Amino acid sequence: MGEFTTLTLNEALLRGLREVGYVAMTPVQAASLPAILQGRDVAAEARTGSGKTAAFALGLLARLDPQRRALQGLVLCPTRELADQISREIRRLARFIPNVKVLPLYGGVAVRPQLASLAHEPHIVVGTPGRLVELIKKGALPLRAVKVLVLDEADRMLDMGFADELGHILGATPEIRQTLLFSATISPEIRDLGRRLQKDPIDVAVETPAEEVTIEQAFFEVHEEQKLRGVEALLLTHRPEAAVVFCNTRHEVRAVSAELETRGFSVLALHGELEQRERDEMLVQFANRSCTVLVASDVAGRGLDISDLPMVVNYDVANDADTHLHRIGRTGRAGRKGLALTLAAPTEARRLALISERLGAPLDWRELPRPTVGDGPFLAPFVTLVIDAGRQDKLRPGDLLGALTGTAGLPASAVGKIDLFPTRTYVAIARDAANDAFQRLRSGKIKGRTFRIRRLGG
Repeated sequence: MGEFTTLTLNEALLRGLREVGYVAMTPVQAASLPAILQGRDVAAEARTGSGKTAAFALGLLARLDPQRRALQGLVLCPTRELADQISREIRRLARFIPNVKVLPLYGGVAVRPQLASLAHEPHIVVGTPGRLVELIKKGALPLRAVKVLVLDEADRMLDMGFADELGHILGATPEIRQTLLFSATISPEIRDLGRRLQKDPIDVAVETPAEEVTIEQAFFEVHEEQKLRGVEALLLTHRPEAAVVFCNTRHEVRAVSAELETRGFSVLALHGELEQRERDEMLVQFANRSCTVLVASDVAGRGLDISDLPMVVNYDVANDADTHLHRIGRTGRAGRKGLALTLAAPTEARRLALISERLGAPLDWRELPRPTVGDGPFLAPFVTLVIDAGRQDKLRPGDLLGALTGTAGLPASAVGKIDLFPTRTYVAIARDAANDAFQRLRSGKIKGRTFRIRRLGG
């Protein structure tokens, strides 16, 4: 990988890099920095630990005019912890540029000191969407001079329901600007966001080594009446944080989910007869990790897009090879290993032969594992709370985050995905903090108002 000295960086930045010990570029830095330093818009698929912060920090600092006392760089990120981390990294790299002011702005703390800090305009602001919108509405955050806008962990910001806030902030920035977008996964929603915000962006996706994206497949021969025991054995042995179990019929979806529920699993059944609200709520719970096992039919499973799905189990062998590949392709995304396990009865041999032919390799047959004695069903890591208010009530993710991390005293790490609907809001809370959050939200207020709070499922 190339060294930073090959880039068109001024001596102050090169000195800053030397001081923190950065010599060779990481893959994402080598792929994105030349375009960033040319002033191009960039959309990069980059996970935590990839070196993305230094990449956009160098882009911000390279275009900065420190003699001009105006806000020139704006970084949006999902949490206060990340805002603090990014601010520290920018300051480290800027240490040999005189008088650079970097200001983190986020909710969960008093707004008055932040307003005082903005009285002398900073060069760079790193903030969370909810607090930034609040400051814009107060007329305290002038964005007219912003040259570079960065969206870090864009996928997480959308997961937390910040789409409206992002729109508000972006609408207040100059039309002519450089926009850098970083996301762990470039989902269709992120790609659409990029198309709306960026002009002719350079796409950066650092290729993950082949062994890291391999989907490990295994097949287990069982008689039809042994399949339920087989699913249970696979779940108890591998203990995935989330798994989808595919069945060929609606009847089997119901039967398998009911049986797994009686055996103590956190399970939901996704089939074609659900009302839209029921389907929405199930997908919300599965995506936010409040449900461990989702039993689904192929038709109902369409549109199921979970970026980090560790395991897929085929309770039935798919009717054709294309469907099999579509099922197992839901795991092993974003550079993570995936596990695809298929239970096969002797009567399904013909379908298996077609799958083997399509894969171009013999199938990997294994013995069904025996779970260790005492390994019982496991609970989902999060619990979903429902607030009976949403966009129509002008409720924003920042309001919820403020109530949870402020008055309720939860760490931001205990708050998971936030999903806003017109009249409802779903928020995932770490299981060990859920009861406390539920009681505090019920007895307290959100945005000065009292809303009905209920707990969804287990």
